[in-house]
Amino acid sequence: MPRHTRVCADCECRLSQYNDEDRCAACARDRRLDTRLQPRVPDTVWHDPEVQAALAAWDFGRSSRLIRERAMLRQDDMAHMTGLSQGFLSMLEAGTRRLTNLDKVARFLNGIETPDALLPPPFREHPAADTPLPLPHPGPLAVDLQVVATGEQTADLHQLAAQAAAQSLQFAEVATKSNVSDVELGGLESKIARIATNYVHAPLYPLFHDLLSTRDQLFSLLNGHQPPGQTRELFLLAGTSCLILAHASQNLGDQDSAIAQIQTAWTFAEHANHDDLRAWVKGTAALIAEWSTHRHTALEYTQQAIRFAPAGETRIRTAAIGARAAARVGDRNTALAALKELEHAREQRTAPTGLSRFGGLLTFPEAKQEYYVGGTYALLGENEKAERHAAAAIDLYDRGPKEQRSYGDEALARLDIVTARIATGEIEGAGEQLQPILDLPVERRIRQLGDAVQGVARLLEDPRFSRSRVARELAEATRGYQAIDTRAKALTS
Repeated sequence: MPRHTRVCADCECRLSQYNDEDRCAACARDRRLDTRLQPRVPDTVWHDPEVQAALAAWDFGRSSRLIRERAMLRQDDMAHMTGLSQGFLSMLEAGTRRLTNLDKVARFLNGIETPDALLPPPFREHPAADTPLPLPHPGPLAVDLQVVATGEQTADLHQLAAQAAAQSLQFAEVATKSNVSDVELGGLESKIARIATNYVHAPLYPLFHDLLSTRDQLFSLLNGHQPPGQTRELFLLAGTSCLILAHASQNLGDQDSAIAQIQTAWTFAEHANHDDLRAWVKGTAALIAEWSTHRHTALEYTQQAIRFAPAGETRIRTAAIGARAAARVGDRNTALAALKELEHAREQRTAPTGLSRFGGLLTFPEAKQEYYVGGTYALLGENEKAERHAAAAIDLYDRGPKEQRSYGDEALARLDIVTARIATGEIEGAGEQLQPILDLPVERRIRQLGDAVQGVARLLEDPRFSRSRVARELAEATRGYQAIDTRAKALTS
């Protein structure tokens, strides 16, 4: 090789006479790429007052943006240096996300190689007095100027402020930790919705076990720690599960258990501060009272429920329960007034945040509304109206989706028709409506249905039907009608 031939400092290949650099083009390009893969913040950036102020104020979004601009870096470069995602850094700089996790704060500051003088006290390796760069004051402090007389005392106040900021962030991180994720909350809400939907058309035994399991899971989570918003949602779901358990207990004929579940549901409704749940709880309490020996208290519960009931289905439900409860105790005027309130509520829209979002048992569709109206007229002795509305309910259930068909309400609507026809002496027509009820499987015969069938049996014993063979046969068929058995082994296994 000639004496004056120049070679590349890296690969030692011969350099062109036109290349004034000490490296060939390929090696120079590799060095530029290597530099780009390992970006760094120039030392001059740390002397910028705006950068220092942003770091001192723990404004990491502004710090990231200022440092990038001064160092001519991309967000990808910052992401590579700090280990944070480019998407997170973008939201951090835009102000839509905050950097509060102390581990991530340390990773951010260490990744951009922040000088020790600009680090908040919890992250420093050396005392503030030994560091060459000052921490700028983030803003005016309400302190006595005579107390802050020296630079050392001023630095101490800065150190105290930074320590307080770190402690606040650390406490916020602990206080906002949760034992439940939003995904898990969504899953629990879906479980409640599935149980509520299946309740109206499926046998009670399997659902009861599923409901208890879901309720116990909610109770366990409430024993842990979560932010207030998640706690309120857990109380709402737990209260809703107890509300469904109250219905189940009532359908099994266990009034004491139903009342206990209602009391618990009310407590949770109060903690959740949820008016729709409050109204449903009071309305269900009225239903329980209506089928008990304390029928007059049902009206008191409906009056309490109407104070909480939002517009739409919940208000319709409350008015329907009030109408039937009033008719059952012979208060005709109150019953008719409640039916007018029901018609008015039908014109209102249902709020999307109410219990109706769970579906099934926790809705009050048109078919159910017609059943309640028919039942009210039956109790008032208006047989023609009773049969018309009960028939409308059965038709709506028959034409509606199978999963929304309530076998209990449909059977009770048929019994209202049976009662109306017996009252008018139409015994054969009564038998046509009674037969589907007699054919209903035992596990679908809710306790209210058993009581209502026995009421039909007593009507058929009226002396005016003594010579009717059909009446005697129907009376015989209704005797000993067995409702669901609360002592079944399936329930306690």
